Amino acid sequence: MNFHQTLLERTAREREELLAAPIFHDLFEGRISREAYVAFLGEAYHHVRQTVPLLMACGARLPDRLDWLRGAVAEYIDEEIGHEKWILDDIRACGGDAVRVRDTLPALPTDLMVRYVRDRIAHDNPVSFFGMVLVLEGTSIALASEAADRIQRQLDLPDAAFSYLRSHGSLDVEHIEVFKGLMDQLENPDDQRAVVDTARVVYRLYGDLFRSLPRVREAVTS
Repeated sequence: MNFHQTLLERTAREREELLAAPIFHDLFEGRISREAYVAFLGEAYHHVRQTVPLLMACGARLPDRLDWLRGAVAEYIDEEIGHEKWILDDIRACGGDAVRVRDTLPALPTDLMVRYVRDRIAHDNPVSFFGMVLVLEGTSIALASEAADRIQRQLDLPDAAFSYLRSHGSLDVEHIEVFKGLMDQLENPDDQRAVVDTARVVYRLYGDLFRSLPRVREAVTS
């Protein structure tokens, strides 16, 4: 069995726990609020703005045996630069305060997620970063486009409020195909373990981010 498939199987429970967050039930029941969507975008801003710094740290620390990964990291950096600005534009289109979001600290789960991955890169194994890729981009493929359509219908928001979700839904499909190929080239058991272990923790923290989003009263009391 290739490593990418093994990775999916060894993180399946954590993925299901993330997708069990109540906010997803609310979304598919038509009970999402503008406040929840703007709060999600705010947390997305705080972790997306760290993607390029994390990639740069990963690339700088890759050992010689993983030199073949540097080109992929460089391409990923080029593609990710500036994406956090799209999120601020989406917040403005929702009537939210993008300046306040930019100038405030992230929620604890978001902060811990970024700090955890940064620490794994610096002090454990730089390839750990790809565990975060699995979680964020895999979840985006599963939910982003459909979530954008449902939120737009429920809240009657303009197309301009969904540049992040809709662009990442399609962009991450391309990324995940590249990701599969990269993961299947990881042969060192320590590298494989680093990706699995990181993905498990990031699934938990990213799930905590979704569990922290505000819910409408009807959803809470039902």
